[in-house]
Amino acid sequence: MRPWTEPWRAAVLVHGAGGGGWEWVVWARVLEAAGLEVLAPDLQPGVAGLAATTLDDYAGQVGDWLRAVPRPRLLVGASLGGLLAMMQAGQADALVLVNPLPPEGLPGEGRDAADGCVPWGRRASLAGTRQALPDAAPATLAWAWRRWRDESAQVLAQARAGRAVARPACPVLVIASEGDDEVPAAASAALAARWGADLLRVPGSHVGPLLGRQAAGIAAQAVDWMNADRRTGPEGGRVQGGLQAGGG
Repeated sequence: MRPWTEPWRAAVLVHGAGGGGWEWVVWARVLEAAGLEVLAPDLQPGVAGLAATTLDDYAGQVGDWLRAVPRPRLLVGASLGGLLAMMQAGQADALVLVNPLPPEGLPGEGRDAADGCVPWGRRASLAGTRQALPDAAPATLAWAWRRWRDESAQVLAQARAGRAVARPACPVLVIASEGDDEVPAAASAALAARWGADLLRVPGSHVGPLLGRQAAGIAAQAVDWMNADRRTGPEGGRVQGGLQAGGG
């Protein structure tokens, strides 16, 4: 059962690299309709500028946001924001990770950088946004492509190298897009299995759960999970809303 009797009061939403709080517009509406106060700010460069910004700079901001809202509170992070949420999970009462960068890191080369920044904002285009979000409506694509921003190459390098985090004590839901070409669905499933978390597999792209055509439905499933009582399933896993801990 839930370890508290009060209703959920707030949700903090942490966006991914090169994005902003605007990515959560659909989720914010769903969570607010469920009665939660929603906080979804933009991550800000450190005092020395974007190029000098570190993963810890961003994580510190997430901690500040959490302390600004009442408990019980939900912490939701997508992609880079998922890793940042893991780093601050001790201040959350439940955690939802959407295609999160895994704490063990990801193989592969870094992003092309100019002056210490990955120029996603400067090079953004409608065609590139369509390629990244094939599951979004045309109006969403036109709205999103002008909002991408440059990102700290140092933050991305640190995230891809991995960051040791403790297994959260609170309930965790991992959402994995089957068509994700940034964070493989298998990596998200492995994280859920390792932590005994609940796993929700969804179709679509890396950013699809936030801005794709199914975003509202996925957010509603996260709300159902958040509100569900935890009870023990036949094999010892928590069962809620048809999701099996660590399952597929």
